Amino acid sequence: MGATQLIPPHGGHLVDRTGAGQEPTKPAISIQLSQQEQCDLEMIAIGAMSPLEGFMTEADFHSVCDNVTLTDGTIWPIPITCAVHQATAVKIGIGDRVALSDDANRLLGYLTVTEKYKCDKKKQTLKVFLTEDAAHPGVKVIMDSGDICLAGKIDVATARHEPMFAEHRLGPAQTRAEFQQRNWKTVAAFQTRNPIHRAHEYLTKCAQEITDGLLIHPLMGATKEGDIPAEVRMKCYEVLIENYYHPKHTMLSIMPAAMRYGGPREAILHAIYRQNYGCSHFIVGRDHAGVGDYYGTYDAQEIFDTLPNGGLKITPLKFEHAAWSKKAGGMVSGKTFPKIEGDQIFLSGTKVREMLTRGERPPAEFTRPEIADILIEAMKGK
Repeated sequence: MGATQLIPPHGGHLVDRTGAGQEPTKPAISIQLSQQEQCDLEMIAIGAMSPLEGFMTEADFHSVCDNVTLTDGTIWPIPITCAVHQATAVKIGIGDRVALSDDANRLLGYLTVTEKYKCDKKKQTLKVFLTEDAAHPGVKVIMDSGDICLAGKIDVATARHEPMFAEHRLGPAQTRAEFQQRNWKTVAAFQTRNPIHRAHEYLTKCAQEITDGLLIHPLMGATKEGDIPAEVRMKCYEVLIENYYHPKHTMLSIMPAAMRYGGPREAILHAIYRQNYGCSHFIVGRDHAGVGDYYGTYDAQEIFDTLPNGGLKITPLKFEHAAWSKKAGGMVSGKTFPKIEGDQIFLSGTKVREMLTRGERPPAEFTRPEIADILIEAMKGK
């Protein structure tokens, strides 16, 4: 019996830029990457950003901004760049081999520079984030970064020093192998950067009904201040899966990507990641990858219908807002049950945080009690 046939990687092949090893001659220039760039380096290296093999050229940068594609026509929604300040850029020549390091100046890998170009920050922020407002966390990252982009392929020696949750840090080749081992042909991925509450649980279980397996795939790269700490979130995922999901049809693995809060365009990027990890379906809920009120509630779903060249191979599962209905006695959405005044149990994030800080459990119809207890413990004294 042959191996289970999975969805092909985006662009047709799975990139692997790992295993470079430390070079005997240290490059003359070393660049300390930002948190976002460190995440991007790891995602490129392990193939999660296939077909990218390095940081983007100027032509690809502009094509992505203008057309949502690379210059070869492959769909790609957000520029992936390595930006340095002018004082560093003047020391770097085309063809130079540059060392890339983390915050502690530990070697991560190398970049062979093929091009240097000025980053059009105004264009990038308006095209990708639809705003130049520095209060937007994604815009702020761009505005705080260097003005000169370095393009070229990367070679990674150590994608991440002291990685968090190493046992759950599976790359695309590993998740694909695991899916085949489990004989999953169709897999739904669920993107999250928060603990999973009852509405999220409902969406994931709807997806499980139409696929062989569910990959709960939390984003564990760089996030914004105020997001729940990774260790707390991970404990929530593990406890929830242990108590409320079928082990034969559920899998937990983390994704080391940076969160850009890019709304519709980032939803496309998240879908591409999951196709590379071997998932056939991708759950897209309300305000996916959004922040504040920069994007419409369902903009991140609608953008999939506007993609060029026939769109993506991975199938988006578009869900409406879900909540517990007292009359129906269960989770409902706008498609499954009419809206009745005062019927649905809905709590704002602010209200939930206030309750947890006071040591109060939100209603069981909103979140599982085990998850509430973890969050209450984590928020003590805050």
